[in-house]
Amino acid sequence: MTLALVALYMLPGSAQEGSQAQIDRLYGQLPWRFIGPEGNRVLAVAGVAGDPLVYYAGAASGGIWKTSDGGQDWVPVFDDQPAFAIGALAVSPSDPNVVWAGTGETFLNSRTSLGLGVYKSTDAGKTWTQIGLEKTGRIARLVVDPADASVAFACVLGHASGPQPERGVFRTTDGGRTWNRVLFVDENTGCSDVAMNPKNSRILLAGMWQLQLNPWGPDSGGPGSGVFLSRDGGTTWTRLANGLPKQHVGVGKVAVAIAPSNPNRMYALIDTAKGRDTEPGEEWRSDDGGETWRMINAETGAISNYYTRMEVSPADENETYYLTGRFTKSIDGGVTLVDNTRWYDGPGADHHDMWIDPTNPNRMIVGHDLGASITLTRGRPHGWNRVRLPVAQMYHVSVDDQIPYNVYGNRQDGPGYIGTSNSRRGAAAEIPISLGGSGGDPRITRNYWHTINNRENGWAIPDPVNPDVVWTTGSGSGSIGGMVQRYEESRR
Repeated sequence: MTLALVALYMLPGSAQEGSQAQIDRLYGQLPWRFIGPEGNRVLAVAGVAGDPLVYYAGAASGGIWKTSDGGQDWVPVFDDQPAFAIGALAVSPSDPNVVWAGTGETFLNSRTSLGLGVYKSTDAGKTWTQIGLEKTGRIARLVVDPADASVAFACVLGHASGPQPERGVFRTTDGGRTWNRVLFVDENTGCSDVAMNPKNSRILLAGMWQLQLNPWGPDSGGPGSGVFLSRDGGTTWTRLANGLPKQHVGVGKVAVAIAPSNPNRMYALIDTAKGRDTEPGEEWRSDDGGETWRMINAETGAISNYYTRMEVSPADENETYYLTGRFTKSIDGGVTLVDNTRWYDGPGADHHDMWIDPTNPNRMIVGHDLGASITLTRGRPHGWNRVRLPVAQMYHVSVDDQIPYNVYGNRQDGPGYIGTSNSRRGAAAEIPISLGGSGGDPRITRNYWHTINNRENGWAIPDPVNPDVVWTTGSGSGSIGGMVQRYEESRR
């Protein structure tokens, strides 16, 4: 794969013509090369049971990537598709050639990308077909029947910018040719998570999330949020109570899990930062297949509506993992947690998704805001291999008129950067994206970039008169407010 930065200039008449054909004719043959600065957010991960070589990673704005050598080399397999934000990935347990992808960002702030429904590959990611749910906006999870690759469920969050009927849980029984909405609360509530009993696919557990996205931030929680159970393959659902938080009492985003080794053990993570004393969240557990629930922990590692995801080991119902700003683990069913978020040997930061090999619980892949991490040692210290894919979310990009020209931009979950467009070390080499580096052209490494502010969004623009000065803007975690900063390159 090669990538390059190209500055587009308005040509005479192009404003009037303005067609995609004109754009393709002018710029379609220009080569691209990757120049940096470094990797970024992976929201969805999947693997093939029993095969330690194959993994998939879905980026927030960078499509789907696949490795066939255990994570050493990665190739993009989704670049030809019109959707680029990946929210969910699933490999059919009965046929690893069948891979499902749900599009749209589902770990949300006010500046996230929408998707175009569900895509499916029947040749292990070589080609893809759009198979429906185009109007849904965001798909948070896909689960596939272990015995029948034509039966799948889509957990649809929706675009969440206003009331919308395309929200809830959708089911297909014909491989995606048709979909039926089988769980719907209301037009303000979508699905945030769904889990299937691997020993009985007729039992499903779903988390529903009432959510409204506003320009100034999300309005999370409400009476629509809750935990739902189906015992007939998704045809009918029951809102669960029997110990769980009542409606109207500060229930936000919900994550769910069913223990593969003992499906009577069920878990629910509930974002409760809105109106409850147990801010920022609670973990609930059922030991009788969802009949009764009890809260077992209110210190689960900074649950918030930006995170809220967990997994259970296929070998032990008491071994649980929590994906939040930290990466935490429990070996007693969630009662006590151990924080494994060490920058030098943990998986990453701001964790979003996790896949555990059902045939080998030592093998895992975790997606996070630094990329993805693979372990063959159950996440023991120094046992993670971190992959930095070239999928950074750059809010804006600008260039100057120096030779070679410099590139400026602010990166999601990172600072503002300045870097060269040409290291003067020769032409770009086309190599695979490899483990441990930023990939692409080895002649423009991370060392050729440096930070110019501490704001993740906004602009970074060189001064038109003084080439040593850069003007940068950015806000905090919201979308309003912020500041303008002056950076002087000569004082670096």
